[in-house]
Amino acid sequence: MTEPAALLTPGTPLAASAVPVAHEALAADEVVEGTPTAGYAVLDTLGDSEIGVWEMSVGTATDTEVDEVFVVISGRASIHYAADDRTVVVGPGDVVRLTEGMQTTWTITETLRKIYIS
Repeated sequence: MTEPAALLTPGTPLAASAVPVAHEALAADEVVEGTPTAGYAVLDTLGDSEIGVWEMSVGTATDTEVDEVFVVISGRASIHYAADDRTVVVGPGDVVRLTEGMQTTWTITETLRKIYIS
């Protein structure tokens, strides 16, 4: 498999809000409510880590997470963590750390776009 071309050029800004992200329907067994779609674009790699933009449209879906840190750049959502029955609300500027295996439910109330490092 060929690695995608890096969208980041050293020393050159990239408007994360303008990066094209192709959406696909989520798997039916992940969707809780609505008809959310999601997609991502890989921006670059840093060592063994991938840096990218991820986006999900309005709706609710479950996920099993990977090790990741992300920053929300637009949109709003609540994330429910099954392990401790806790829900957090995130919006622009929020930074979140996820760990591999976390069971989450994402309720997107305004299309959410984030920059992730995983």
